[in-house]
Amino acid sequence: MKRLGKQKTEEEADIDITPMLDVVFIMLIFFIVTASFVKESGLDLNKPPVTNDPPEDINAKPIIVEINNLSEIRVEDRLLDARAIKSTITRLTAERPESSVIIKAEGKAKTKAIIAAVDGIKAAGVPSPTISLAKN
Repeated sequence: MKRLGKQKTEEEADIDITPMLDVVFIMLIFFIVTASFVKESGLDLNKPPVTNDPPEDINAKPIIVEINNLSEIRVEDRLLDARAIKSTITRLTAERPESSVIIKAEGKAKTKAIIAAVDGIKAAGVPSPTISLAKN
């Protein structure tokens, strides 16, 4: 028996996926072109070797910037504001040009204080200060 109504032809049964593939490839190209490849900036840190020996020369004695748990910044046992770090480090490195700069931060010190110290030291012309975490 024949059914009444329209008969399906082979052309109606096939699905053409070419336009869908075109759209997918165009979206892929769009996302690749608009994706931003950003290199995140970071801090270059130099970890000092572990030693208990004192420095040989007084001029080679490192300049130590201490940051305590209250995020107070001390340079050579003087309490400093974050804005005074640049001038203090500039003066100390002029007096002792062979000295390295070490930032000694306690475990609970705020990252903002550490970054402010690093920025001030780099502004003073020290390319890469060493950061050391002090034991509590």
